Amino acid sequence: QVQLVESGGGLVRAGGSLRLSCAASASIFSFVGMAWYRQTPGKQRDLVAAITDGGITHYADSVKGRFTLSRDGAKNTVYLQMNSLKPEDTAVYYCNAERIAPRFYAYWGQGTQVTVSS
Repeated sequence: QVQLVESGGGLVRAGGSLRLSCAASASIFSFVGMAWYRQTPGKQRDLVAAITDGGITHYADSVKGRFTLSRDGAKNTVYLQMNSLKPEDTAVYYCNAERIAPRFYAYWGQGTQVTVSS
């Protein structure tokens, strides 16, 4: 069973930065993709940033230019560097990893709270 463990959340003032980490219990290259999602109470979980196994990244329009997703294969960890944080970035951030063989399966971390004060 794959485990994803997020860390790095916290309270920060608007304009500040945080770096989230997601450590996987399996090689990150065993997944077709990994991603960060976020969710606020009463709303759906939205994609923030994603990276394919080939290294192609995708960002939500709301975070482009501010957030950067990276990975370290030696540590089986993906990171989300968040700069110029805004109060609307406040949410629980979840790490996601997906496999398609032998069948599709999505793994989720437990989530880490990010709170941006104005």
